[in-house]
Amino acid sequence: MSAQIAARALTRGVGNLVLGVLALAALLCWPLLVDNVFYQRIGALVMLSALSASAWNLVGGYAGQISIGHVLFFGCGAYASLLGYTWFEWAPMVGAPVGIALSLLLATIVGTPTLRLKGHYFSMATIALAELARIIVVNSPVLGGGVGVSGPALPRSMADLSFISPVPYYYIFGGVLAVLLLFTWQMSRSRMGYYLRAIRGQERAARSLGVPAPRFKLYALLVSAGFTSLAGSLYATMVGFVDPDSGFGILLSVKMVIAAALGGAGTLFGPLVGAALLVPLEEFTNAMFGGGGTGITYVVYGAIIVFISRFAPGGLAEILTRLQAWRARRAG
Repeated sequence: MSAQIAARALTRGVGNLVLGVLALAALLCWPLLVDNVFYQRIGALVMLSALSASAWNLVGGYAGQISIGHVLFFGCGAYASLLGYTWFEWAPMVGAPVGIALSLLLATIVGTPTLRLKGHYFSMATIALAELARIIVVNSPVLGGGVGVSGPALPRSMADLSFISPVPYYYIFGGVLAVLLLFTWQMSRSRMGYYLRAIRGQERAARSLGVPAPRFKLYALLVSAGFTSLAGSLYATMVGFVDPDSGFGILLSVKMVIAAALGGAGTLFGPLVGAALLVPLEEFTNAMFGGGGTGITYVVYGAIIVFISRFAPGGLAEILTRLQAWRARRAG
C-alpha cells in the first residue's frame, strides 16, 4: 500500500512538473505564436494585471488585510513617471523610483494607524484614503487636474520605452512579474511567510505566541506598495497618458482584488491565473459591445464575487484542491 501511495505521489509530482514546464513555455512563446496585435496587447495587459494583483496578494492574500485602496500606490507610480516627463522631460521610467519612494512613505504613514483596524473597517479606511487622493489630484492643476498628464508624443530614445508593438511590453512586464513571484516564493518559505499566514488565520492567537503582527503587516504593505507603484509606472509608460480615473479610480483596486481572489488569494500563481481569465473577458466584451461592454464586464465581475464568496472562498486553487482530493478518494 505504501508503495502504491508513493507511486501515485511521484506520478502527481511528475504531472505537475510537466504542466508547469508547458505553462512556462506557453507564457514565454505567446507573443511569438500570435500575429494579431490585439492578442499581443491582451498578453501584455495580462502580465501587467498579474503584476499588480500579485503585489496586492502580499498584503491581501498572505496577511489577510483586504485593501481596497491599493490604487493609491498604483496612481503614485503612474503620475510620478509622467510628471517627471512633464516637469523635467525625464524618460517616464526615471520617475518610477520617485513613485516607489512616495508609495513607501504613504504606506508607512497610512499603514501605521489603519493596520490596527480589523476586517471591513480596514477596507473602508483604504477606500477613503484612495478616494481622497483622487480628489486631491482632480483639484490640483499642477498635477494635471481632471485632464491628466501625458508622456512623450514620440520616442526620443530607447530610455522612453516607447514601442509600437506590445511584445516588448509583454516581456518587460513578465520579467518584473517573475522577480515578484520569486520574492513571494522565498517569502512564503521564510519566517515572514509563516508569520503572515498565522496573522491571517488568527491574529490574536498569533500575537499570544509572540508574533509581532503590526510590524510584519507593515512589512507586507511596504513591499506590496512598492511593486504596485512600479506596476503603475509601467502602465503609464506603455499607455503614455494617465488621468485621475485611470490612475486613482477605485475600480482598479477592485480588479486587483478580484484577479487574486479568483485564482486563489494567498497562493503563488493565483493572481496570474485570475488575470489570465479576467483581462481577456474585459477586452473581448469591450471589443464586441463597444462602450456598453464595460457594464457587462462589471456585471460578470459581480457574479464572480458572489460565486467565490458562496462556493469557493479560496478561488480556483481551492476548487483544484477539492478535485484532487476527490480523485485521490476515488483512486483509493
